[in-house]
Amino acid sequence: MNVLLVSPETPDTFWSFAHALPFVSKRATHPPLGLLTVAAMLPDEWELRLVDLDVEPLRDEHIDAADVVFLGGMIVHRESAHEIAHRCHVRGRTVIAGGPLFTTGHEGFPEIDHFCLGEAEDVIERLVADLEAGTLQRFYEPDGFPCLDHTPVPRWDLLDLDRYATMSVQFSRGCPHDCEFCDVVVMNGHVPRTKTPEHMIAELEALHRAGWRRDVFVVDDNFIGNRRKTRQFLRALIDWRERTGIRMDFLTEATVDLAQSTELLALMVRAGFKKVFLGIETPDQDALRECHKLQNVRTDLEESVRILQNAGLEVMGGFIVGFDHDQPDVFQRQFAFIQRTGVVTAMVGLLNALPRTKLYQRLKREGRLLSDSAGNNTDAFCNFVPKLDRDTLESGYRQLMKRLYEPQVFYERAKAFLRNYRPHGPRRGLRREDVAALFRSMWVLGLRDRGRRAYWGFLAYALVRHRRAFAVAVTLAIHGYHFRRVARGL
Repeated sequence: MNVLLVSPETPDTFWSFAHALPFVSKRATHPPLGLLTVAAMLPDEWELRLVDLDVEPLRDEHIDAADVVFLGGMIVHRESAHEIAHRCHVRGRTVIAGGPLFTTGHEGFPEIDHFCLGEAEDVIERLVADLEAGTLQRFYEPDGFPCLDHTPVPRWDLLDLDRYATMSVQFSRGCPHDCEFCDVVVMNGHVPRTKTPEHMIAELEALHRAGWRRDVFVVDDNFIGNRRKTRQFLRALIDWRERTGIRMDFLTEATVDLAQSTELLALMVRAGFKKVFLGIETPDQDALRECHKLQNVRTDLEESVRILQNAGLEVMGGFIVGFDHDQPDVFQRQFAFIQRTGVVTAMVGLLNALPRTKLYQRLKREGRLLSDSAGNNTDAFCNFVPKLDRDTLESGYRQLMKRLYEPQVFYERAKAFLRNYRPHGPRRGLRREDVAALFRSMWVLGLRDRGRRAYWGFLAYALVRHRRAFAVAVTLAIHGYHFRRVARGL
């Protein structure tokens, strides 16, 4: 059986880093981890080829050589997924689609005949048997949420690793919290399921054997959902690093209350975690209660950010405008909070109702739902009728994003971060690509970009006042250029 696995093209979004990747000579930020994991579940004797449209084009000969096409994707990939499915249909190839896009939105793809809905571990054996027998069903859906003990190591050999800025692994699925707008629990449940420490170390060793030496993104939606299991993994990771001398830096996603777990935070830093994304959402307590983000109500958000920065973590933050409790001053309040706390990477999005979430269901009951979400965090369109005047909301959002990433404002925020940041944990030396990125930034940001004066002032400040974090400062400047380009396009 010849199988073609296809990952759709990612549009120019906040998290695509499309304008930053050329500085490090990469084509994509992350690999399609879901497809790589599914590939490892397929029979060894099958011939597999993976095409990631973020790094290479999908050619007709790729489709023609396949007996079946496995198509994965997120909601943001909808348009590209339609194009891929159409091309496969025209060329007479069967498509089996899976991943978040299709799990919650398969009704929007009448051109696709077969879907794997939800997690694949408990249905893949039946799907493979039906595929070989020529008796494919329309839907393959597990009865519950599978145990991750037997999830295989992803097929890293299907990738050209040099085309990616980071690699991805997954430790857990599911989240114990109940945020109204979040679709994580819809797809993965409320009970966090984890891989064993031994399993995770085996995945990292396989990645290292494949030649990977750079950053690793632990893609869990809430890395600390099961704190006892997370501590066990972190201790094993620390032991592995000390025993082997392998240097990998890690980043992940967690909840703000990580700042209140001193032991867990210390373990993460010792294990080599350098960045954490937090769903901060809003400094407005009423809006947090509205969306049931109660873990954020129970803590001082500003103090939590500073604790994490002082511990040696760069805090990346997700923020939302468009809650029913938001008032016209929400834009200024968000701006002030982000600037004060030095959350340099601040992804502000308009609230959107994702399929099957509690927010989606509530707005549908209230008759306020207008359309499906595009899945793009920086799409300046609210897919429901907001309580705040729509023109005020959407124009205020655009202005906020553009203001946040104006060079002078951005670099002042980056300086605030550097003042709070205390680098700890294992350190890796400079790589050639780091030096190349610095010189490219000097050319693009220091000579060609209109924010060049602010850029040179920031680099001088970092070099004189925060020399240990100079490499971090250069990376922030490059990322800021990408965010600025995205914001200008809103």
